[in-house]
Amino acid sequence: MNAVTQASNAHVPTVKLLIGGEFVESQTREWRDIVNPATQQVLARVPFATADEVNAAVRSAHAAFASWRNTPIGARLRIMLKFQALIRDNMSRIAKTLTAEQGKTLPDAEGDIFRGLEVVEHACSIGTLQQGGFAENVAGGVDTYTLQQPIGVCAGITPFNFPAMIPLWMFPMAIVCGNTFVLKPSEQDPLSTMQLVELAIEAGIPKGVLNVVHGGREVVDALCTHEDIKAISFVGSTAVGRHVHQLGTQHGKRVQSMMGAKNHAVVLPDANREQTINALVGAAFGAAGQRCMATSVVVLVGSSKDWVQELIGKAKALKVNAGHEPKTDVGPVVSRAAKARILGLIESGIRQGATLALDGRDVKVPGYEDGNFVGPTVFTDVTTDMDIYTNEIFGPVLVVLTAQTLDDAIAVVNANPFGNGVGLFTQSGAAARKFQSEVDIGQVGINIPIPVPVPYFSFTGSRGSKLGDLGPYGKQVVQFYTQTKTVTARWFDDATVNDGVNTTISLR
Repeated sequence: MNAVTQASNAHVPTVKLLIGGEFVESQTREWRDIVNPATQQVLARVPFATADEVNAAVRSAHAAFASWRNTPIGARLRIMLKFQALIRDNMSRIAKTLTAEQGKTLPDAEGDIFRGLEVVEHACSIGTLQQGGFAENVAGGVDTYTLQQPIGVCAGITPFNFPAMIPLWMFPMAIVCGNTFVLKPSEQDPLSTMQLVELAIEAGIPKGVLNVVHGGREVVDALCTHEDIKAISFVGSTAVGRHVHQLGTQHGKRVQSMMGAKNHAVVLPDANREQTINALVGAAFGAAGQRCMATSVVVLVGSSKDWVQELIGKAKALKVNAGHEPKTDVGPVVSRAAKARILGLIESGIRQGATLALDGRDVKVPGYEDGNFVGPTVFTDVTTDMDIYTNEIFGPVLVVLTAQTLDDAIAVVNANPFGNGVGLFTQSGAAARKFQSEVDIGQVGINIPIPVPVPYFSFTGSRGSKLGDLGPYGKQVVQFYTQTKTVTARWFDDATVNDGVNTTISLR
């Protein structure tokens, strides 16, 4: 159990549950502190919801579905229009909360919110996204058409690293399709998520259509096994993602599970040197490396291996500080446990023979001596059997490999079990076309290090980074949150000539 009981902290604000349209105090005895990772200040306490509270949230969603599914599409999308306007008006306020609880810089926090806002904006197009198809006169007087109908109560389980973006990937699209939703935010930093939920209620989402419960493994398992939940969306660690997928599918649910990654960037010698190095450093160390799409491996092909020292110099110049401080490039990692894990992996890299070309272990941040800081760290002379390569470090650590040719680099990328994202840096269209065709990764960037698609397309991680065949926004998510019903119809009138009994399967 990773929750703690702290009755002595009664003066600290508590995070509420949302059940049946009401923000309510949990009756649990298990709580967890929400801690500012730069200062260790306790910002609030989050409850680990009881089984009765989880059941109440699901019941509320189940009861609301009957009327919400029949709410006109126009009414649903107008709520999303108001919701996106409220997010824009409150972005600065939410970003400050996000930085305080998660640690990322204020500009990155606003980016976190904005990338989620883009999905809400896309949800406003539901009138065309949820259209079915129609074919007239497929046989004599027979028409066939399809309906994209909501499936019922859906649930979402979100990670700590994007407490705004990932929830906004989930509940707006599910709800605008006519479903109801139970959200479980990360227990590490739910405050900014709850501010977004409050805005959603203000925008007009009816009682019971959106519900929120908090907690850890027990709450996750309760959602995955509840008979009234039809679909589960998960983003987070590989171990938990596999568990969610297995448990959810065993209980008859649709599951999309977006998990861990080891994202590579392949650099050819003809790439624009300055732009490439800037992109690599930003993608490796932004958000302190705590992105599932962070560039954590660079494969330098041929003579581009000579760029290492310049890359290290750029990384060394980044400013490590509390996220709210001006001109900060790298904030703290989310918790002391996360820092300890990262430091342990750095030690393993040294022990296994990699060269620690830039050491960020002992970074000092004046005024924030208790912060969970790890500075930019670079390893060279790395082999693919080392722990720093095989594990997702999820911190500001970049490992550098070399390859003789593009084919060799593609082989390295394809041999890795993860398949979330990859980038290629080159000025050769032929090389880019070969790379995008042959690399076995869900999302490919050409001269773009973090190729997360805009919401008109779907997030398409693959292999060890994804379980379930539909992505968490874009066109695919409408398929995930709806059931296709096909109707074949013939209407008779008085002039119809009865041509007798048809005992075949043919329409005529």
